[in-house]
Amino acid sequence: MALYDNLFSQLDVTSSQLLVTDNDFKSPDFRMQLSETVDTLLSLRSIPIFNENDAISTRRAPYETFLLQDSSGIFWDNDSLAALLALELKADLLVLLSDVEGLYSGPPSDPHSKLINTYIKEKHEGLITFGDKSRVGRGGMHAKVKAAVHAADSGTPVIITSGFAADNITKVLHGQRIGTLFHKDSHLWITLTDVGAREMALAARECSRKLQSIPSHERRKILLDIATALEEKESAIKAENDADVSAARKAGYDDSLVSRLLLKPGKIAALAKSIRTIADMKEPIGQILSRTELADGLVLEKTSCPLGVLLIVFESRPDALVQIAALAIRSGNGLLLKGGKEANRSNAILHKIITSVIPDTVGKKLIGIVTSREEIPDLLKLDDVIDLVIPRGSNYLVSQIKNTTKIPVLGHADGICHVYVDKSANMDMARHIVVDAKLDYPAACNAMETLLVHQDLTTSTGFQELLVELKHEGVSLYGGPRASSLFNIAFADSFHHEYNSKACTIEVVDDVQDAIDHIHKHGSGHTECIVTEDQEVAEYFLHQVDSAAVFLNASTRFCDGARFGLGAEVGISTSKIHARGPVGVEGLLTTRWVLRGTGQVVKGDKGVDYTHKKLALD
Repeated sequence: MALYDNLFSQLDVTSSQLLVTDNDFKSPDFRMQLSETVDTLLSLRSIPIFNENDAISTRRAPYETFLLQDSSGIFWDNDSLAALLALELKADLLVLLSDVEGLYSGPPSDPHSKLINTYIKEKHEGLITFGDKSRVGRGGMHAKVKAAVHAADSGTPVIITSGFAADNITKVLHGQRIGTLFHKDSHLWITLTDVGAREMALAARECSRKLQSIPSHERRKILLDIATALEEKESAIKAENDADVSAARKAGYDDSLVSRLLLKPGKIAALAKSIRTIADMKEPIGQILSRTELADGLVLEKTSCPLGVLLIVFESRPDALVQIAALAIRSGNGLLLKGGKEANRSNAILHKIITSVIPDTVGKKLIGIVTSREEIPDLLKLDDVIDLVIPRGSNYLVSQIKNTTKIPVLGHADGICHVYVDKSANMDMARHIVVDAKLDYPAACNAMETLLVHQDLTTSTGFQELLVELKHEGVSLYGGPRASSLFNIAFADSFHHEYNSKACTIEVVDDVQDAIDHIHKHGSGHTECIVTEDQEVAEYFLHQVDSAAVFLNASTRFCDGARFGLGAEVGISTSKIHARGPVGVEGLLTTRWVLRGTGQVVKGDKGVDYTHKKLALD
């Protein structure tokens, strides 16, 4: 109490101790006075601190042997006392502090145990394995759960969270998702048939192993069946997509999002064609990449194999679901998909069509669809089950995922693509490339966002005609310090900006080196293009620019998995580890080593004569 007095005095409040016994709660007079006493103390800025009066307690039976049915029942520890008080005082919320983050599915020390964010009595009761008793207090987590269930069933929501983490109580009151929530209506929020994040990921992994075990022609047949099913169900897909687009427009979403959401005429046919292209690719799994004779009769092989389970989080574009699913199947990976809520209906029907043709020998849980954003934090913790996360969306989405998971993340946060028009450029060619790079699909990540022009071209007729054409096409032009004054256009607030619309930034540079320096300083490492007739300048640009894709005299819009001949892409990576640029089947594979021997042992390296001879792959 002295500690409480000292701490609360720093907040200009006092504390008061109230000692109670289980018999006190059997007295109607006591229960009536309890609320009045607490209200009075609070009005006097005094925090009531309840404790059991151990000196005169007559309790004999432990809490675990007593079925707590109403507020006149016995209490055994501070958790059960807190539940009684919460009900008597008609509290809005009860927070029970523990020495762990919340309630886990098993002992918190077990790496396979999962934090339960929302306790559902019908789902979790009897399934939880409790660990050792708490190192503080005497009740343990089992007692906390019993007290929380009773209080919640009686109308007071409860949150169990850690008392060791700073500001946890404040975070709870601000509505942050920490700890474990107990609520009488929780069974209505999450249906009992819902599959948890871990269960979904484990099911995808198991199905992926079955997929890898079937012959190559059977995997190919799955893809061909998906392509046919999409074509047959095109009208149903269109109806669901139209509903999504209509809802998005009514909700006031911007034009760039609606554009990405819309499945334009011919899109289903194009998707079916790309799936067939993927199906006809050379078998990617189990390819021998190298063979080395380590010693006589001892041969080492490096082979290709799937990564395992992929988690793809994407916004707006339902066609991405189809492309990603096809690539996952071809590469033998399990897949978990979370699309944006604005595409819920489109994603649902596409998922249903795709999984309907997956044979039972593989399992339809090969591809799981996550419907609630609340499940994402749980999935991002499963670094022991999920092998790769690929976010496709806004800079905020990608950055948030990278900052909240230990799972490797493949993708790009921004698509700030540049076109540099060199002084030797053919201006007719430059005009076609720039207009296409900006206007073919302004919302795409490979659309041009910054146009760099050599200083010698600023007054040329060809460049002036280019500016006129961009303006005529409705492109809003913004300039850097040099371009804004030279061309009398609005000043750009930042060079590091992805418009995703009919807008772009223009800046004047001294030469090719100045252009490269600008790209390295303000770019995102996605796709850059140089338009020039000077071969020496071209080669310098192509070798010096450090981006995932670098083009000579070609639109940045060519940076695409399908256009690269990959069939499709799960995304474009600006990372330098594992995969870079458009990521197709090859980017979803890793390698493993297979050693074939005839009884060799190391024996201190004395029993083997190493040859390390490279062998032919066949």
